[in-house]
Amino acid sequence: MRTLCGIDLGTQSCKVILYDPEKKKTVAKAQIPVDMISGNDGTREQKAEWYDQTLAACFAMLDEGLKKTIAALGVSGHQHSLVPLDAEGRALYNVKLWCDTSTQAECEELTRAAGGEAALIELAGLPMRPGYTAPKVQWLKNHRPEAFARLAHILLPHDYVNWLLTGEYTAEYGDASGTALFDVRRRVWSEQVCALIGPGVYQALPKLAAPGEPAGFVSAQAAARYGIPQGAVVAPGGGDNMMGAIGTGAVKDGLITMSLGTSGTLFGFSGKPVIDPTGNLAAFCSSTGGWLPLLCTMNCTVATEELRGLFGLGVKAFDDEAARAPIGAEGVVVLPFFNGERTPNLPYGRASINGITAANFKRQNIARAGLEAAIFGMRIGLEGFRDLGFTAREIRLTGGGAKSPLWQQIAANVTKLPVLLPSGDEAAAMGGAIQALWCLGKNAAAKFQGGTGASIGDLAEEHVGLGGGQIVLPDPASTAAYDRAYAEYEKYLGALGPLYR
Repeated sequence: MRTLCGIDLGTQSCKVILYDPEKKKTVAKAQIPVDMISGNDGTREQKAEWYDQTLAACFAMLDEGLKKTIAALGVSGHQHSLVPLDAEGRALYNVKLWCDTSTQAECEELTRAAGGEAALIELAGLPMRPGYTAPKVQWLKNHRPEAFARLAHILLPHDYVNWLLTGEYTAEYGDASGTALFDVRRRVWSEQVCALIGPGVYQALPKLAAPGEPAGFVSAQAAARYGIPQGAVVAPGGGDNMMGAIGTGAVKDGLITMSLGTSGTLFGFSGKPVIDPTGNLAAFCSSTGGWLPLLCTMNCTVATEELRGLFGLGVKAFDDEAARAPIGAEGVVVLPFFNGERTPNLPYGRASINGITAANFKRQNIARAGLEAAIFGMRIGLEGFRDLGFTAREIRLTGGGAKSPLWQQIAANVTKLPVLLPSGDEAAAMGGAIQALWCLGKNAAAKFQGGTGASIGDLAEEHVGLGGGQIVLPDPASTAAYDRAYAEYEKYLGALGPLYR
């Protein structure tokens, strides 16, 4: 038996799966939590050494014999987060995360330097947002000048894991497109944007690996550290959304994936660049050769976790409580901006519960309003897709929140689209495994049974567990009720939004 290893370095945990492509079965998995450093100013950080430690701990949980069967690895990582390294590969500062909103001043500084937001979108396809990598580099320059002076390598978390595995500094189009240091139309690093920050930034960016081209091979040092075969192929990997697209089979036009994780994301494959002049939809590239326009909200399961903690309820009990409330939660509306917000762009956002009266002030209404708010945020993105000519046929649901039957039905009813649930529950890690198979098949030095010559679309269709998945259809009566509830959400968002910009 030969297996493929999918690694998903998420914000909250690191997951590793071993997948047998002949049996089309995950044969082993491990998961270790990752801590976070938080501050009231919007700071959200981790330490680079935690990634090595959690990866080693995950591999240590796997059977030694199974690890020896690994033929190729593919890495998924949370997007945008800055891993700043010196010339020896040592971390110069903490990893500033995608959900860090402490860089709003740097966004404004870089936007002014570029001549405005429209100029940035014209230049590289993206505006500056606190979640992106470029303002984090500017933050390092402004607040840690001694570290910035020694900056030799700018990596993203999945790039850093690839470096741990191979010793090579590489990036790929998908994850790179979320840095705001990248020209998404031409799929190259943008010298002009880098120059806004300062000299040396462009030179610190890693070389780009084309889709399907190996990032490298497992080094002797990594083999000893993690107990995996030296020389195994390491695919280019990608951001968690790019790998989630592969892992849910959304690698063809018209398919949309909705991920209900720490953040909420909505993304779909496109054969051409999709540039949103409003900046609400990020004009990302895919990790398969096309583009991946994407909406990201920073508060999805974060919001429901906060509400669950307030009420002292487990996941199922929280869902049961929410199910007792009607659609629209009797007028209760949650704006779930516990971490600020990226879409809409409200970096100073605060969470609030609105529309409360003596009659509707019930725990079940607040619980349901929390669930509904996450999908209302997604509807903003779906309307943006439609405005730009991207017609969605169905939604493929993934992430921890996708396990909730109530959330599944809310998603179908709010979006008015059929929701398909792939049978696997680790979409990003599975995407890494499928990409590893694709990469291995394209690598003439490593022939792999059943892999050589197959396209990524064919492989996704073959290995993503859609046949055993469930389909949730929208209910016409419920969709009409949700139109009214969404209008209430928009009312409060419109009134309170200006306070948070």
